Amino acid sequence: MTRAQQDIGASWLATAGLRPTRQRVTLATLLVGDGQHRHVTAESLFASVKEQGEPVSLATVYNTLRAFCDAGLMQEVTVDGSKSYFDTNTHDHPHFYWEDDAKLTDAPSDQLVIAQIPDAPEGAEIASVDVVIRLRRKS
Repeated sequence: MTRAQQDIGASWLATAGLRPTRQRVTLATLLVGDGQHRHVTAESLFASVKEQGEPVSLATVYNTLRAFCDAGLMQEVTVDGSKSYFDTNTHDHPHFYWEDDAKLTDAPSDQLVIAQIPDAPEGAEIASVDVVIRLRRKS
């Protein structure tokens, strides 16, 4: 990780008012240091941290990803109700879930048309609509 990438990570934290602890800067740098959006699981981010030789626990990765989501820096995308991916692109957009590789990627927003969604039940409001399109390679 270069100093410039660390500065990008620290600035990303600052936009949400998060204190730049060593662990947060490390994880932020891995997530946004090169200016690209990422779809990660806690486990894949933990593996990246270990490759860098940084002393961060898996529990810290989970807690930090939750803090990033709570601060609006990331969004959580749940696949199958049990597998969570964390996306640095917080704008509303659909996703492709590649079943063969267990990977999540962005799908083209301009090709998605949602004509109507059901009304929310009495006393509730719709917070968001998540679109995950499951793909598998043709046999």
